[in-house]
Amino acid sequence: MSDVGRLLNEHVVGCAAAHQRLLAALEILTDEQCRGVTALPGWTRGHVLNHLARNADSHVHLLQCASRGEVGEQYPGGAVARNAAIEDGAGRSAEQLVADVRRSIYALEAQWAATNAQGWQGEGVNSAGATIPMNDVVFLRWREVEVHTSDLDLGVTWQQWSAEYVRYELDRQVMLWRSRKSMGMTVLPEAALRLPPHHRLAWLLRRVEVEGLATPDGF
Repeated sequence: MSDVGRLLNEHVVGCAAAHQRLLAALEILTDEQCRGVTALPGWTRGHVLNHLARNADSHVHLLQCASRGEVGEQYPGGAVARNAAIEDGAGRSAEQLVADVRRSIYALEAQWAATNAQGWQGEGVNSAGATIPMNDVVFLRWREVEVHTSDLDLGVTWQQWSAEYVRYELDRQVMLWRSRKSMGMTVLPEAALRLPPHHRLAWLLRRVEVEGLATPDGF
């Protein structure tokens, strides 16, 4: 098996576990909680859950297109269509939202199993118009699930992000940090380097503020 194949398998295992942690957090969700605010400005829990379901559906679409040798558009219509899809249905009942999330999760995991070699080697276009490789979409989904599960504020915090996810994501976010800085300014601030990995990543993803550190660009 190639290194890419091994990494993809690890991402599948990690994301599938994150899916189950998300579903467990939603077991006793109420309609009132769905209307509650989250860590994301302007988004209720209903918005976050509807986004997670639509995101899963968008990945199914991308992988199906790639398996046919096509370059799919993650959200046909771009960012406007994505935002409209998130808003439409965010006000549904807890039962409806959770059922939608569950359905979308298992549809996506089934698509992972069904995607052929051509599909995993293909590309797609995200809502920002950027090209993304299909062999990276499982990790991108893993990120969505880990981070948004804590955004829901249902008892899971960034401190419960899986160690495997944090290890992979820290490497990516540090590279992103460096790419946005001038030459000679590519090392993380000393205060950030002193933070434990979970805390450092939460700061990089703008999920926590750290005294003495400016808010970075992030997820």
